[in-house]
Amino acid sequence: MGCGAGFGSEKVHIPSILFINRVFPPDRGATGRCLKDLAGRFSSRGWRVTVLAQGAVDAPHEALAGVAVVRSGEPGGRRVPGGLGYLMALGGLWRAAKRLPRHDVVVTMTDPPMLASLGPPLGRRWGCGVINWSHDLYPDLLPVIDVKLTDAAMASLRWLALASLRRCDAVVAIGDCMAARLARDGVPASRIVTIPNWADPVVAPVPWSGNPMRDALGLGDRFTVAYSGNFGLAHPLDAVLEAAADLAVRAPDVMFLLIGEGRGLKRIKSALDRMALRNVLALPWQPAANLSVSLGAADLHLAAMDARAEGMLVPSKIAGALAAGRPCVLLGPAGGAAAKLLTENGCGEVVAPGDATRLATVILAHANDPSFHRAARAKAAAAAALWSADQAADAFLALAAAIARPARSGPRLVGRPPPRSLAAGGD
Repeated sequence: MGCGAGFGSEKVHIPSILFINRVFPPDRGATGRCLKDLAGRFSSRGWRVTVLAQGAVDAPHEALAGVAVVRSGEPGGRRVPGGLGYLMALGGLWRAAKRLPRHDVVVTMTDPPMLASLGPPLGRRWGCGVINWSHDLYPDLLPVIDVKLTDAAMASLRWLALASLRRCDAVVAIGDCMAARLARDGVPASRIVTIPNWADPVVAPVPWSGNPMRDALGLGDRFTVAYSGNFGLAHPLDAVLEAAADLAVRAPDVMFLLIGEGRGLKRIKSALDRMALRNVLALPWQPAANLSVSLGAADLHLAAMDARAEGMLVPSKIAGALAAGRPCVLLGPAGGAAAKLLTENGCGEVVAPGDATRLATVILAHANDPSFHRAARAKAAAAAALWSADQAADAFLALAAAIARPARSGPRLVGRPPPRSLAAGGD
């Protein structure tokens, strides 16, 4: 399995990799889109690639050359809410993984929570390399997204998470803040590799004038602010609604777009109904094909992050905004990787999560000073050009090649560190 014919009796080994995640396109979710980008690039470099995701066996998936997509046989989506739904998804993925043929490398992601716990058992079963690609740090993030567990349950999950991560050959963090937290929690620093996420490659700047979404919404020349993406419970937007209410009086020409879906959307819509804000439009989730137009419909983007989640996640929507050539304001902690990206590149600002007054002031600074805003847009495009899916894939490919273990090499211990040259990374 995984070998091709060579000259004479020799065989050339084709390296193989298995990615495990709850979602994969057309399923909705930022982790699935990142996975699609990376899996396709592994395949184009000659790897045999398998993706295991949740869903019915015959569920549709986006065709990707050289990538085999396998579904767990369990229904997709979180039909059972909370911890029980996560546990059921985890069980279905584990049962499906055990039925798959051996791969040289297994990469677990972090949806559903505690997915990292599947990697080391598969590593022992197959004698292969194990990577955890950490988009979110669980179980610490569970209270932030309103999953309530007893102290004893949290302690048990923390023990399991740390034990699992320490047995991985490498743990990929998507920001320096996450890498530092992993190290503080006890993951050996020699096994932590920082590979930031990237903007969806389909996103490119679209001229403001003549944008079909702006035309369809009748925005005219109104300065427009957008929040686009997941309305998650770790992304509080109360300050956005308060700032919109303030500017509805002080600057009624400023328009707000709230685009997407998620567990927090119901509460947002209830608040909008109650506040009756005429300067806010709530729009549905936009497919990838529409992202450039959708993101380009705004002049300024917003991202939000619960202060308690610092080091546990990095908002992915910032990269999309910058790729669209738009500056971004982060409502979140000032010490994380996302804040660093905006402030060090001059393409946005950081506002405390609940500071609606400051947010309104920042928005007006962009709306009332065209030259300032044009400069911020240019810096956004420049920042986006610093990191791409191809660069991230190069780093991931080097890491996977370093820890891969072909079957013919015999048994091995899971948990060896990657080469030191790969263990250092940055945002």
